[in-house]
Formats: sequence, C-alpha cells, structure tokens
Amino acid sequence: MDYFWSNRTGFALSARVISYNSAMQLQLPEASVEAQRASRLLHNLIATEIRLQQGWISFARYMELLLYAPDLGYYSGGAEKLGKDGDFTTAPEITPLFGATLAQLATELRAASPALQPQILEFGAGSGQLAFDILTELAAHGDAERPLQAYYIVELSAELRARQQLKLRDFSQVQWLDRLPEAFSGVVLGNEVLDAMPVELVVLGERGQGWQQRGVGLSDENEQFVYIDRPADPALIAQIPDADTLAPGHLTEVHPVAIGFMHSLAAMLKAGQGAVALFFDYGFPAAEYYLQQRDQGTLMCHYRHHAHPDPFYLPGLQDVTAHVDFTAMARAALDSGLDLLGYTSQASFLLEAGIGQLLLRTPPENALQYLPQANALQKLVSPAEMGELFKVLAVGVGAELPERFSRHDRSHRL
Repeated sequence: MDYFWSNRTGFALSARVISYNSAMQLQLPEASVEAQRASRLLHNLIATEIRLQQGWISFARYMELLLYAPDLGYYSGGAEKLGKDGDFTTAPEITPLFGATLAQLATELRAASPALQPQILEFGAGSGQLAFDILTELAAHGDAERPLQAYYIVELSAELRARQQLKLRDFSQVQWLDRLPEAFSGVVLGNEVLDAMPVELVVLGERGQGWQQRGVGLSDENEQFVYIDRPADPALIAQIPDADTLAPGHLTEVHPVAIGFMHSLAAMLKAGQGAVALFFDYGFPAAEYYLQQRDQGTLMCHYRHHAHPDPFYLPGLQDVTAHVDFTAMARAALDSGLDLLGYTSQASFLLEAGIGQLLLRTPPENALQYLPQANALQKLVSPAEMGELFKVLAVGVGAELPERFSRHDRSHRL
C-alpha cells in the first residue's frame, strides 16, 4: 500500500514508556488455534521491526503492519472480514439499495457532465458487494445509449481480490488495479476507505512537555507491545485547530496518510477530463473531532462484531480504525486543486440521491419483501444508526452534484 503513505521516522531523543494492559480482561470470542498462530507470527514480525528501528516505530507504521503486512495483516490474511461471520458490517452488506442508489446517481452525474467518462473506480471493494449491486442495477436500469465501459477496483489485498473476482465473475467490465492510474475520468467511490488508513497518535504531555508522538515499542519482560512517547513533529500537530488550548493528557489521532492519499487522488483526477469522487465514512469536521470531551481520541478495534479500544489484542485478527477528520480531507483536496462539491450526512445524501424511490419499486403491500428492505434502509439513514455518524464528502473537477444536494450541504462546517 506504498502509494497511500510513506513511513515516518522517529526522533532519536529520550522517550517515555507508557505501560498498557493489552489483555484488558476483554470478553471476546476465542480465536482458533490456527488464527492464534498467525497472530503470533505477525507479532514476531512487528517485534523484529521494532528492534531494527532501535526500539520504536510510529503508531501509523504499527497500524500499517497490523492491517496490511503480506499474508498476515488483517486485510491481507484469509479471515472473513465482513457480514455476519466477520467483524463488522458495511452499508453494501446491509442492503443492495445502497449500491443501486449510487448506480443511478453515477448515471445522472454522467448525463449532467459530459466530460465524465462512463467508468467507475472503487477503492477497497471489500467483499465486492458494492460493485455487484452497482453493476446489477446498471445492467437492469442503466443508460442503454451510454453503458458503463469499465469498473476499476483498486485492491491491494490478494485475498480480498480473489473473493471479489469470484463474486464479480459475470461482469466483464471489472478490472483490478494495484495502484492509482495516472489519470481517471468518471465516478470514484470510497466506502469506509479513509478510516482504514493508518493514523498517528499524539498526546499533549504533562508539565510543559508539549505534544508527544505516541509510538510502539516492546516491554522488557516479555516483549509485549507498549506505547512509547517521543516529541512530536510540529507538522503533525498543525492538523489540530487551537492545539495550544487543549488540556494536558489530550490524546487524539492525526491523519497524514489519508491526507497524502487525497493529494494523490487529486493528481489523478486533474489529469483526467472530469470526475466526481464520493467518500462515505464515519467522522467529524475538525471543530468537532478535536473537542475537549473527545480527549481520548476515536481509535477503535472490531473483532467478531465486538468493539473495544485495545490495538495490541491479537494482531492481525481484528480491524483497527479511527474516525475521519473530514476538514483535513477537504482541505487536502482543495490545496491540491480539486473542487469541494459537497459535505453532508449519509442520510441526507442517500435520500437526495433517491434511495427512497428505489425502495418503492417493491410495493409496500408486499410486506414479506418490503419490510426487510425498509428495515435495512432505516439502518442507513436513521440518526440513531448510520445516518448521522456517517458523512459523505464529495470532491471533483469539471463536474457538480445536482442542485438538490445543496439543500442539506454542510460544507460551511468544515
């Protein structure tokens, strides 16, 4: 995943070790013997790198290895990730209405902006469900005069790519890429992609110590992972608004990897003829992300549909993620020459995109089919479920969203 981020080196200065109880008495399902063996192999691989790096690696590098180490990382290993047998569930796994809505919106965007080519690029396609639903919808209700020519998937996990290839074997438009193309014109989709990019942890030290970058080292006793703080590069702290007003002990994430990705995305889109990129994810604008009441950050781990805060638990067997700072993402896009097309809640976006009308393809009188779909839609748009926590950021070049999307736009909050 080298185009998403580069490794950051630590400072050769004195460090403060933070002890951490990795077990935390978590009441989680027990992993199989084979899974525990794979986790131990990844632990040893990370421990070796820590020793080679003089006892310290950044948390972003640790998270990168947890998620993407070849054959052992969470996304590159063979464990089930999504759905009822996995660790978490995403919108496409809940209902095909999500993909059908994006398919119809993509068709509308191309009709309104002729510069957009009839192609889609998806980052991190997971099980392939979103691509399947979009392509199924376009086959049944797409633009017959200008059909989709290509559906590109940028997928760095060989294991997930194999699953996608099996699921999408009947769609000849699908092509897999190992990295971003130099230029692209069309519609770009990223569903829960930004939150899967490694973050750096920073904490405001006590007694005038200033901001510290929290990395990972090894305990002296049994080589368990421990946090180690070192003075932070000011460039990391620049992402935090009013950083000097926060209280000592304030811990948060910053997102240099995702920011770098947005710069790369901008270069790709500006080299094309026109594009709209849509990112669905959970997160906040900076003014909310770095509030004092969120003083322990947003880092979270997911294992068998259990959420907990311990990133040292069973390396490689659990997802580790953080909420997205959408202000930082929008600023990176703007600084790189893209247009900010919109920012709103997932509920508002999907409803304006017509998901309610697609639901009504199934007559409400047909309760056996209608009610499950209506319940699934409720999960996507209810403020108590995904509707408010999940946001949609739209950026692009040479194109705009339909005017109706401006009714609930929150770009002024970024």
